[in-house]
Amino acid sequence: MEVISIKNNDIYLKEYIELCNKEWGKPRTDLNKYIEDKLTSIRQGNEVIEVLGLINNNEMIGFISLFSEDNNERNDLSPWYATMYIKEKYRGKNYSKILNDSLIKRAKELGYKRMYLKSNLINYYEKFNAKYMETLNNGEKLFYIDLGE
Repeated sequence: MEVISIKNNDIYLKEYIELCNKEWGKPRTDLNKYIEDKLTSIRQGNEVIEVLGLINNNEMIGFISLFSEDNNERNDLSPWYATMYIKEKYRGKNYSKILNDSLIKRAKELGYKRMYLKSNLINYYEKFNAKYMETLNNGEKLFYIDLGE
């Protein structure tokens, strides 16, 4: 099992886009066009800084992202810890910790000192040292994670 950057791997990246749309998106009449548009946007570096995939025997079992922006209400903050996802059959095996630790390491390599995230989950991200900042207008909680020196 390994964590790799999938930002430039079209096969894993297409699956990432499909799973993100399924989990957080809306039904689309033309999913293929949406995927191609997102691939173009990611390749151009518009908002996605990094996408890490947890890979086992050439299967992506989960992923996590680092976005330059992920919240219109607090567009003064960056970067954003986003889209942590583990496929359902692999949940409960601590794979989210592997992805979390890998994203923190990558963000430090990129020179960041802090990341931000928003979530409706209660008592989840705190186990990754996320600290509560405020509640956003949409009801989501805003957190930060200090990355240290």
